[in-house]
Amino acid sequence: MRFSLIDRIIELEPGHRITAIKALAMAEEYLADHFPHFPVMPGVLMLEAMTQAGAWLVRASEDFVHSMVVLRQASNVKYAQFLEPGQTLSVTAEILKSGEKETKLKASGTVGGRIIVNARLTLARYNLADLDPHNEAVDTATRGELRSQFALLYQPHIEISVTAT
Repeated sequence: MRFSLIDRIIELEPGHRITAIKALAMAEEYLADHFPHFPVMPGVLMLEAMTQAGAWLVRASEDFVHSMVVLRQASNVKYAQFLEPGQTLSVTAEILKSGEKETKLKASGTVGGRIIVNARLTLARYNLADLDPHNEAVDTATRGELRSQFALLYQPHIEISVTAT
């Protein structure tokens, strides 16, 4: 993952549900272009935040068995309002169905309890070695790096206070 749109995982029930947060700061580079005099988080990045939260849920649910968890499909995506700097997006993803190679989720993003985005997501999961056995070392390294990132994002012993506007 080249960039993270999740600042912290605040609730996790492996196999069921995750809640994560993204605090939007004016320092986000893309806000200079989207839009210059009315900075808001692009809708595609809100969708990406929901995808990333869902991917962390899938990884935690299966103990990081797969090195790759990627978006296969997004459907019924609905945007209700803008996310502006200074606001905190609370992202929730819930597993609806999990098959052998993909997981279907219901995801939403809220600010102050108001839904601003929601969607149905299908995430595919696999290992690179499934396609080429020579990639086993890459899978192992990737899973290790993902576990390290997860340990930073999810610290259940630390109480987080979220005040969203």
